[in-house]
Amino acid sequence: MDSQQSNNSVQDIFDSSLNLEETHFKEGYDEGYNHGLTTGKEEARQVGLKLGFETGEELGFYKGCVDVWNSAIRVDPTRFSTRVQKGIKQMEELIEKYPVMDPENESIQEIMEALRLKFRVIRAALGVKLEYDGHPKPKDIEF
Repeated sequence: MDSQQSNNSVQDIFDSSLNLEETHFKEGYDEGYNHGLTTGKEEARQVGLKLGFETGEELGFYKGCVDVWNSAIRVDPTRFSTRVQKGIKQMEELIEKYPVMDPENESIQEIMEALRLKFRVIRAALGVKLEYDGHPKPKDIEF
């Protein structure tokens, strides 16, 4: 065996070692990338469901308040001041305007902030201690 062949076979051993490392790196990267796509989609879905539920729950709370207040107005139209009745009507319009089926609509945050503000104004005008605290967390529930 001449020295040229010996150098080539040593070179081949090192090349295959380097290629092996590159191959494993690429396989690991591809496997991690595909795993990330799969788990990322599921995590995004779970976060979306959670946030959607919380938003729906808050909208439902405000809708319930508006429905109760409107019932009180039907029973006794003089029950609330004109200003409070106007605020209730505005809350009702904001709830109807909320783009429930379009979660990427840019007006979502603006409408929700306006609803919260109207609710606080009406609550203060009525002098009631009514708050939306969100869905109770397990630590908030007492047995």
